Amino acid sequence: MSATRAIVTGHTRGLGDALAAELLSRGIDVLGVSRSLNPSLAQRFPEALTQVELDLADTARVGAWIAGDGLRSFVAGADRVVLVNNAGMVQPIGPLEGQDAAAIASAVSLNVATPLMMASAVAAAATDATDRRIVHVSSGAARNAYAGWSIYCATKAALDHHARAVALDENRALRICSLAPGVVDTGMQAEIRDVDTEKFPLRGKFEDLKRNGQLASPEASAAKLVDYILSEAFGQEPTADIRAL
Repeated sequence: MSATRAIVTGHTRGLGDALAAELLSRGIDVLGVSRSLNPSLAQRFPEALTQVELDLADTARVGAWIAGDGLRSFVAGADRVVLVNNAGMVQPIGPLEGQDAAAIASAVSLNVATPLMMASAVAAAATDATDRRIVHVSSGAARNAYAGWSIYCATKAALDHHARAVALDENRALRICSLAPGVVDTGMQAEIRDVDTEKFPLRGKFEDLKRNGQLASPEASAAKLVDYILSEAFGQEPTADIRAL
């Protein structure tokens, strides 16, 4: 196994798939954690990819998995351990009175509780590593409020503030950054463009981005993100936007 090992949540599609592929292509062993497996990555990187099927919105199951040996075994002996909290959901979209309680709970669990649980678990498990790096995949929605996105904005802002607070611990062996990747052409973007404008008034803006070719590809975004994540500059600021680096 390589001296650097990475854990990527939501590694089966979109940006998560691209991030896992980019890390693997650089000779870094990856533990992918998602609701399903990624057969394409498994075929391309049969020795370097380990996969766990886990519903990351189910915090009880996440807690049970963390309490097991899988995570500790994967990071044991690594000099550098990277956690990329990528998994997330944009639903529920719409005004406050129309949001389903169960959907809110799922979003908060997936977007906030699980990333924070994973961050703590990796920090505790990677006792051999002199370099631990935690990445929350953030969003412009963490830093700007959008009508219809109250849950998504709030959950992404929570990750930003978590990173700011953890950075105050001043643990030299631990770096953290809540990192916005820009607007990436993923399934989430397609989902946004399908939402009724009454629920999301800014839908037209995202349609224009797609129409005008202004969405970055997952592969190009992943390459930039991994370059920064592995750089000496990573963690100097607890929140960042890849487009400004």
